[in-house]
Amino acid sequence: MIIYKGCRFFCGLVMVAVAAFDMTLYGQTEVPASPWSAGADLVSSYIWRGTRQGSRPHIQPAIEFSKGSFTAGAWGTFDLHGYEEVDIWFAFDLPGGFTIGMQDYYLPELPYFDYTATDGAHAFEVNLNWESDNVWLSANYIINEAGGVGSYGNDLYFEAGFSFEYLSVFMGAGSGWHTESGGFTVCNLGLEVGRELEITDKFSVPVTGQLIFNPDREQLLIAVGFAF
Repeated sequence: MIIYKGCRFFCGLVMVAVAAFDMTLYGQTEVPASPWSAGADLVSSYIWRGTRQGSRPHIQPAIEFSKGSFTAGAWGTFDLHGYEEVDIWFAFDLPGGFTIGMQDYYLPELPYFDYTATDGAHAFEVNLNWESDNVWLSANYIINEAGGVGSYGNDLYFEAGFSFEYLSVFMGAGSGWHTESGGFTVCNLGLEVGRELEITDKFSVPVTGQLIFNPDREQLLIAVGFAF
């Protein structure tokens, strides 16, 4: 179970890491590029690991900081019909295509400083990822029980994907809050297609389409998203 001190340590670790990586040298003749970036997506449905969250289209803003091998950010999704989510995360790039990090899933409808098992507003997840030119693998572990957001504690999720020239296919399996019964089973089978939608000669918008089948919930889902 994560308690308040544990969260303060997590948030403090992010702040210290950002401060450490944001230091610049004065007196340089060249102004370095900003390590900060921001953007937003518009998606027809928010489908997370095989399960649709909320309803109707979602707006998904994001802020990111990147310096060297360290990246951190905040990401949110809002469906304008009551569903809200704000996640804070950080990750370190490792040799060989590996990335390790941590993510805090939070629902703003819940009190921010509630870290109890019964009504907790935060689920903390450790992530380990590996990626090459055409293949990616992901292992994820929720370390706490949080009744408000629905995590069981010890929740697992693994995903593997392969990208072809025009599309990607993926398969994911999980336990805990990822499945109906909480047991470990396949819950996310899908394909993804991406392209650039040309608006003018100098401006285009990335478009992504997903077709997803969840054999655990016996649901077929489809979604399209635009990145800005």
